Amino acid sequence: QVQLVESGGGLVQAGGSLRLSCAASGGTFSFLVMAWFRQAPGKEREFVARISRSGDNIYYTDSVKGRFTISRDNAKKTVYLQMNSLKPEDTAVYFCAAVYRSVPGYSPNEYAYWGQGTQVTVSS
Repeated sequence: QVQLVESGGGLVQAGGSLRLSCAASGGTFSFLVMAWFRQAPGKEREFVARISRSGDNIYYTDSVKGRFTISRDNAKKTVYLQMNSLKPEDTAVYFCAAVYRSVPGYSPNEYAYWGQGTQVTVSS
């Protein structure tokens, strides 16, 4: 069983930066495709970014391209989300997700393991 624990959320002004971390335990981290999702109040959970097992294939939702960077450190069993130029519309609970499937899509239903989430609030 894989456990995921996010950290790094907080309150930041528009234009600021935050770095989220997701530490994994259990399972084999280097075999996991890792992703970040977010969920704003009253909205469905949405895909943010995904990184392949080796880190060489990365995908972002259009709204964060050029501002967010996903990365992973397999030795530390950790995935990161560097968020720059934050906007009020980025405000949400951010979730780390993982799956052993080699090429998962963008639906939350395709991910087997989830963290508890970390709140990111961007003030205008």
